[in-house]
Amino acid sequence: MTRVAAIDCGTNSIRLLVADVDPAAGTLVDLDRRMEVVRLGQGVDRTGRIAPEALERTLDAARRYADVCDDLGVEAIRFVATSASRDAENRADFVDGVRALLGVEPEVVGGEEEAALSFRGATGVLAATHPGPFLVVDLGGGSTELVLGTSTPESAYSMDVGCVRLTERHLLGDPPTAAEVAGARADVAAALDVAAGVVPLGKAVTLVGLAGSVTTVTAHALGLPAYDPRAIDGAVLPVATVLAACEDLLGRSRTQRAALGFMHPGRVDVIGAGALVWHDVVTRVRDEVEAAGGSLTEVVTSEHDILDGIAWSAVPA
Repeated sequence: MTRVAAIDCGTNSIRLLVADVDPAAGTLVDLDRRMEVVRLGQGVDRTGRIAPEALERTLDAARRYADVCDDLGVEAIRFVATSASRDAENRADFVDGVRALLGVEPEVVGGEEEAALSFRGATGVLAATHPGPFLVVDLGGGSTELVLGTSTPESAYSMDVGCVRLTERHLLGDPPTAAEVAGARADVAAALDVAAGVVPLGKAVTLVGLAGSVTTVTAHALGLPAYDPRAIDGAVLPVATVLAACEDLLGRSRTQRAALGFMHPGRVDVIGAGALVWHDVVTRVRDEVEAAGGSLTEVVTSEHDILDGIAWSAVPA
């Protein structure tokens, strides 16, 4: 048994999982799982740089996570950074700051490794209850990873579309205008066209959605009065229900979204874009499966994601 800390620093949020991992028994037991919205990717798509205030917010959260790791006696830490830090010219400032606080080198991973970690985290739980091949979709702030496989990833692709990136590019209205939505949808469609040439979407038997946009859509589809990870994790919803929840969130104003009891305050302004991406990914996958002679009628949501994958990989060899 090894006590590990997994940190996932994305475009919108930074998350921590402290867990006891036993590779021999195949068990991972949560001790602490938390998330802060720090918006590291603020303006990165436009400027190519991490904004000073975004860096400060992120390092403040990393400092708090370091305290948690110390308090719980963590033996090994793996810190994985994704889209925003991958794209930024000044990512060295971020890397140096994290190293000073946590004593580990933050790994700015590529899209394929990000997808593989997400796949391991999600399917480690779902493989016992759902058939493969799995198409795991990790919908983040700056990018969306698609990875297909049964026991291990067979193909993967990282699309440069996410809830923060598309909000900053297109969805500026409150609520967004039809023209803004059309522009965002064109970006997603173009990205999916490329992705479908790498990942055979039509082979999916179980479609699994991960990360905050997807879990928030799921909370809305379930009609939850407050965010409840126990109700969301493993939820199986009809495709039509998911698509309707996405469209409803996209069409709401920020005030209307903020009034929803399950909505994290840091997700209010970007959930419309997240819902748009998830709607169009689900639709495309359903259509590709049908074109291949199959049928996709349900979507699975998992609270187990890249954090769990990072935790498994953090155990020293």
